Amino acid sequence: MSDYRPRVREVGIEIGDYNPGRYNAITDVEGVKVGHTTLIEGEGALNPGKGPVRTGVTAVIPHEGNLFREKVQAGVFVLNGFGKSVGLIQIEELGNVETPILLTNTLNVGIVMDALIEYMLRENPDIGVTTTSVNPVVCECNDSFLNDIRGRHVRHRHVFESLNKSRGGEVEEGSIGAGTGMSAYGFKGGIGTSSRVLAKGDGRYTVGVLVLSNFGRREDLRIDGVPVGRELRFYGSESERREGSVIVIIATDAPLNPRQLKRVARRGTHGIARTGSYTGCRSGDIIIAFSTKNKVLHGLSHKVSYEFLPEDSLDPIFKATVEATEEAIINSLFRAETMVGRDGNVRYGIPINEVLKIMRKYGKI
Repeated sequence: MSDYRPRVREVGIEIGDYNPGRYNAITDVEGVKVGHTTLIEGEGALNPGKGPVRTGVTAVIPHEGNLFREKVQAGVFVLNGFGKSVGLIQIEELGNVETPILLTNTLNVGIVMDALIEYMLRENPDIGVTTTSVNPVVCECNDSFLNDIRGRHVRHRHVFESLNKSRGGEVEEGSIGAGTGMSAYGFKGGIGTSSRVLAKGDGRYTVGVLVLSNFGRREDLRIDGVPVGRELRFYGSESERREGSVIVIIATDAPLNPRQLKRVARRGTHGIARTGSYTGCRSGDIIIAFSTKNKVLHGLSHKVSYEFLPEDSLDPIFKATVEATEEAIINSLFRAETMVGRDGNVRYGIPINEVLKIMRKYGKI
């Protein structure tokens, strides 16, 4: 069994001012569930279409009911559009999400989308018969440095497994699910999560974030403002250098409308930037934000009224979003172990002990 790799708070690095929730995860927002399916098979030279395999799929389910029947209000912001995601334009147009949000690798988007459609058709026999079609939401990053991406190894059964395994509570991070073959800031990246709970006077709302990190250059990495990447630029081998991508999923129980949720999604960009990213030309940086309050009933034919927070009360939610996004990205680095992939390509886990020395040097712990 591999040595345990801690989360950032477990080693004394406390990012931001707000307190995290019980699990310091997106699942601190009541009803939100996360599931992973991880595929690690074979080693050695690349045999296109046959391996080695270092990939997977991650499911984020906004609530425990039927999402098609009870949609969640949502907003999306595309920071840089070098990506192949599915379903974003309908979120932009209608302001809701009506399926689980699935994450995978770039060339598996079509298969994962097809599986998600099949899943939704099973759950809702009226789709395409007596009611509308369905808008599947799938986002991706490119894991081809470690994975045989041409093999498109994530199949329908893996998607169903991730959906069926989705649970609340603690969330596995690092080289898990969609994060299995991902890299970030020249180190091993992947799945990370964090949350923040607002003060009583600000409504006690929870903001939870889950990221798929696969972006950044090592020398740019910053942790809680400290130029860690600059200090580690000669550590090990960075191997392939590229800008990569990051997907950010933000959940909250605050009653927000789609326009406000798009404002929240934009604030996720500040959390990305605080870790050192400048959003490169070939980076697919996409943020989706949804609220578990004020669900939209499918086919509603009469007027309904919702209560939303006033604009002047959004600042704490904005700040919580930035803090949770930043910490989720750093958690994705801390929790990811060194991995050897196709053609012997290696992505090293960030050296936590060296990071702690640097943080002490700058007086952060």
